[in-house]
Amino acid sequence: MVQIIPDAETRPFWDGIAAGELRIQRCADCEAAVFYPRSVCPGCFGDRLDGFTASGRGTVYSWTVAHKAFGEFADQAPFTVALVDLDEGPRMLTRIVGPQDEGRVRIGDRVELVITRLGADGPELPCFRVVAR
Repeated sequence: MVQIIPDAETRPFWDGIAAGELRIQRCADCEAAVFYPRSVCPGCFGDRLDGFTASGRGTVYSWTVAHKAFGEFADQAPFTVALVDLDEGPRMLTRIVGPQDEGRVRIGDRVELVITRLGADGPELPCFRVVAR
């Protein structure tokens, strides 16, 4: 079973997922939105990062179909993995779920957040579903 153990930097993100929200960070110095959770802004190296709730919407930048997987995800293949450009700016690696799964996704598709439990005992993770082409 995949177990997620949040630390001080990632706890707000995982608390947001538990609440059905995508919480990311914004740099107080350069105002850049930041994902994945970290202690220093990758743009300006400032250390004043504050959390906020993102819209949960974005655009597919790239995707692939995983035909083989391991561990907890082995019995879930094939599934679609994508890079999604969040409307707030950061790019996020995620899974596409729903009727557009298994390779029927297109670059440029609009997507929205769907918190999904992957597997019977798996963690809830931020996934996306296609909402418009």
